[in-house]
Amino acid sequence: MRTSLYKICLLVSVVIITGSCKKLLDTPTKSSLDEAVIFSTPSLAEGAIAGVIQSFCETNSYRGRYLVYYGINTDCEVYNSLKSINDDRAWLSNYNTNVNNSQMNTDNNAWAKFYEGIERANLAIRGIRTYGDYKNNRDLAQILGEMLTLRAVVYNDLIKGWGDVPARFEPVTTETTYLPRADRDVIYKQLLEDLREAAELVAWPNETAATSTTERVNKAFVKGLRARIALAAGGYSQRANNEIRRSNDPDLAPEKMYQIAKQECLDVINSGTCRLLGFEEVFRTLCAETGQAGLESLWEIPFSEGRGRVIFDLGLRHTTTDKYTGQNRGGTNGPNPIMYYEYDKDDVRRDVTCVPYEWTNGVQVPTSLGRWQFGKYRYEWLPRRVTSSNDDGLNWMYMRYADVILMAAEAINELDGPQAAAPYLRMIRERAFPNNPEKVNAYMSAVTVSKEAFFNAIVKERALEFTGEMLRKADLIRWNLLSTKLNEAKVKLEQLENRTGPYASLPRNIYYKTADDGETVIIYGLNFGDTDEEGAALNYGNSKRWTMTASGDQVNYWDALFVRDPNLQQFWPIWQVFIDNSNGKLNNDGYNF
Repeated sequence: MRTSLYKICLLVSVVIITGSCKKLLDTPTKSSLDEAVIFSTPSLAEGAIAGVIQSFCETNSYRGRYLVYYGINTDCEVYNSLKSINDDRAWLSNYNTNVNNSQMNTDNNAWAKFYEGIERANLAIRGIRTYGDYKNNRDLAQILGEMLTLRAVVYNDLIKGWGDVPARFEPVTTETTYLPRADRDVIYKQLLEDLREAAELVAWPNETAATSTTERVNKAFVKGLRARIALAAGGYSQRANNEIRRSNDPDLAPEKMYQIAKQECLDVINSGTCRLLGFEEVFRTLCAETGQAGLESLWEIPFSEGRGRVIFDLGLRHTTTDKYTGQNRGGTNGPNPIMYYEYDKDDVRRDVTCVPYEWTNGVQVPTSLGRWQFGKYRYEWLPRRVTSSNDDGLNWMYMRYADVILMAAEAINELDGPQAAAPYLRMIRERAFPNNPEKVNAYMSAVTVSKEAFFNAIVKERALEFTGEMLRKADLIRWNLLSTKLNEAKVKLEQLENRTGPYASLPRNIYYKTADDGETVIIYGLNFGDTDEEGAALNYGNSKRWTMTASGDQVNYWDALFVRDPNLQQFWPIWQVFIDNSNGKLNNDGYNF
C-alpha cells in the first residue's frame, strides 16, 4: 500500500474495534462519546478504512490463503504442483478437501479474518450513520460508501468460497454471537442494496483527492462490483444436496440481474472516468505501484512492501535471488498448459499471460509443459528490489475496466442481442489485436450471428482476458459450466501431452538459447507450424522434451486437475475449528465433505 493512510497503524482503527473484538486487543472499551467524536470527524473516521484493510492483509486472510487457493484448477489456471494430489494444498484446489485441511483449519484463517473485517465495517457503518452528518459532508459520505463497499467485497468472496454463510450486517451483540448459515440470496439482496447506496456516496475516479488512487474506493468500482454481484446472484451455483440451480427468489431473476449489470456497466463506460491501456501496460502499470486512478485498475487490495504475496505465489518464478529480487519465489500457481494454445498467435495477451520460462541465476530458463508461469506479475517490473523473505508488497488488482466492458457485453447480449452487445466485445478484441483489424472484423462477424454464438465468445474471451486473475472459477459456476469446462480441459491436456487431436502438429521438443543480452531466453517449438526438424536445424545448442510427464509420477497430469466431479465441491466446507466454536449453529449438512 503506497498511500499514507495505510503506512502507519492508526489509533482510531484500534478504537473502533475494541468494543466487539476483545480477543484481538486487550485495551479498554471506548465510550460512546469517543465514537461520537470519531465518526463525526472525517479525518478520524477515515481510520476505519485502515482497520478493515488490516483484516484483508493478515497472513492467513487474502494475503496468504484466499488469493493463492481460491480459483485454482480450472480450464485456465492450475496449482503448479498439480500431480501432488494427496496433500492439503492440492486438496484445496482439486475439489476434494475436507473440514480439517491444515492450510485453512485454524482460528485465524480467512474465514475468521473476513468476519473480523465485516465486524470492523459494521461498527464504522453504525458509527457514521449514528453520529456523522454524512448527508451534508462529502468526506463522511465517501467513508460510509467505502465501508459499505468493503463489506460487500468480503461477503462476495465469502459466498464464492463457502456458499451460504452467516449474515452479519450489524455489530455483534450477546444475542447474535452465534449465527447459522443464511441463504446466500438474502445476502446478495443486501449487497445489491448496499452498493446502490454506496454509488451515491462515493466519488468518481479523480473527482476528489480520496479517489485519485486505486487504493481507495470510487464510484466506477462500486458500480462494477454491483454488476459482478448481480451476475453471480442471477446465475447458477451449488446448493445443499448437490442441487445446481439459479435462485428461486423472483427479486434475483436473471433478467433483473442482467438489467442491473447492464446499467451499472454502461454508467461506468459512459462516465469516461476510466480507460483501457495496452494489455502489457496494464500489468506494468500495476507493478510500477503508482496507484493512479482513472486508468484500467478500478480498485486494488493495498499491501505494504512487507505484506502481500501476489508475485510470491502468482508471479513469474525466480528460483534464485538475483538483481530483481531478494526472494526466490513465484510460480505456486500458473496457467493451465492448454491456455497458451487457446490464443491466436497474434493475440498480444498470450505472451503476457502464459510464460514458458522461469529465472535461475538471473537468466531465463525454460520450465516444462506442465509448469507454465503467469507473466502478469513480475519482480523484474517492480521499481524496487524485493528484500522480504515472505512478501513482495504488490497490490492485488481486484477489478479492472476490461471486466466492466465484458460484463456489459454479456448482459446486453442476453437482454438486447449480439448486435447491441458487439461494440463492447469489439473494444477488447481491438486491444488484443492492435495491428490486425482484419482479424477483429472477421471474428466479430462470426460471433454475432446469434445470441448463443456471442455467449460462447464471451465465455472464451473472459478466459483469454483474465487468466491469472482468479475470476474463472466463479464465472464457470454462475454459467453452470464448471464441470463441463474442466472435463473438456482434461481431454485437451491428454491430447496435448500425446500430440493428438488439435495438437497433433506440435513438435515434441523445444529448442532454446540465451539472447545476446545474457538473460533473455529464445525458444522455438511452442507454436503451431513449428517442427522438430526446423528446431534441430537452428543449432540453438539446447533442447528438451516439452512434456508434462516426469519420472516417478503417481498420476497423469490431466487426472490431477480434479479428483471428483467439481460440481460436488464448488465451495469449501466451513472448517472444523469454526464448527466446533459455533455453539452448534454451523455445520456442513447437505454437502459431501
